[in-house]
Amino acid sequence: MEHPNRSLPAIDPSTVNKLLNQAMQSKSLDELFSPQGPVLQIFKPIIEAMLKAEMTEHLGYESSDARSKKTTNSRNGTSSKTLKTTAGAVQIDVPRDRDGSFEPKIIGKHQTKTTELEKRIISLYAKGMSTTDICTQIAELYCDVQVSPGFISQVTEKVLPLAREWQGRQLEEIYPVIFFDAIHYKVREEGRIVVKAVYVVLAITLEGKREVLGFYIGESESASFWMQVFSDLQNRGVKDILIACVDGLKGLPSAISNIYPKTEVQLCVVHQIRNSIKYVGSANQREFLQDLKKVYTSSNESLALAELGNLESKWQDRYPVVTRSWRQNWDHLSTFFKYPPAIRTMIYTTNIIEGFNRQLRKVTKNKGLFPSNDSLFKLLYLATMDAAKKWTMPRHNWALTIGQLSIYFEGRFKLPLL
Repeated sequence: MEHPNRSLPAIDPSTVNKLLNQAMQSKSLDELFSPQGPVLQIFKPIIEAMLKAEMTEHLGYESSDARSKKTTNSRNGTSSKTLKTTAGAVQIDVPRDRDGSFEPKIIGKHQTKTTELEKRIISLYAKGMSTTDICTQIAELYCDVQVSPGFISQVTEKVLPLAREWQGRQLEEIYPVIFFDAIHYKVREEGRIVVKAVYVVLAITLEGKREVLGFYIGESESASFWMQVFSDLQNRGVKDILIACVDGLKGLPSAISNIYPKTEVQLCVVHQIRNSIKYVGSANQREFLQDLKKVYTSSNESLALAELGNLESKWQDRYPVVTRSWRQNWDHLSTFFKYPPAIRTMIYTTNIIEGFNRQLRKVTKNKGLFPSNDSLFKLLYLATMDAAKKWTMPRHNWALTIGQLSIYFEGRFKLPLL
């Protein structure tokens, strides 16, 4: 039981000044954060004093003023808690109350604080800065305190378990639209440099918000690889996907139909156009694009097929590969024609995921080569968490869009409360 006259030891101003001067003169983290270092000597009593003040607010009376007590609850000593810092740990005494209702705000019951320095390092790393640049930044921000690239790696390594937990988290049962795309990175593997494809899965939720469902790193693109991706999504709780938007990734449509047979697939029209124009002579590109535009801007599929026939009649002899590609892929290129404008504009192109991929490339551009798959995955996860901070609002006019989807996919899902 806490004695009513007992209080935490105070630090007089001269001691504080002395410790602060000592901290300013420290040039290494070990010196700053050692058990006898200036930071922890100041840190421990201040945190304990703040916890004690929280307890007073919780109970409504000072420990030395029991006469003002208006509750049956009371102080009940302290419990020891270890807070981790970069260079070690510090033990603090956390006050307790009789009925166990005290929930500290400054230090949660099950929380161990990471240092502000570690947060700063992870934030800089998430924005794509190299370890050398981070070292320079930290020296400028913290009065020439020196940190090594090895220390930076140790700090960011703490992110990997969080990233793996995120990749395996439970997902929603249904997603109206999911976009699939791939970006490529160089990774060192068994002493050689390998180009790895990272397959990005970006969904639009029933509330109209963006959500990255995961990253899948593979060496080759195939139906079997995509089967693994969709099996993983299924195992994580995804029971249905209304529309899947892809850019022609090999083996993806067949993998979707095996796991999600009701899902409609829309090939990115913009990607198809870009791929087509590569095989058209420069002298004919403008005219060809004008004729092609009549196909994908038609008001319905019947008119689009008529325009595709006109395109074939005019250009098939000169560019048979291009016209054949549109005809062969038509089933998946034409999916968007059955929907009204609000849905069409969302699914006929993979611009949503391409915009996100540009954000990833901006972060990873300083990393010409990743030492491992884990290193690549860790940075992609951090970049995603950084980007997702801005994804708070649903898509424009989402109430109209989800209402139309509920009609076209009647019985597949319940409308959310927007």
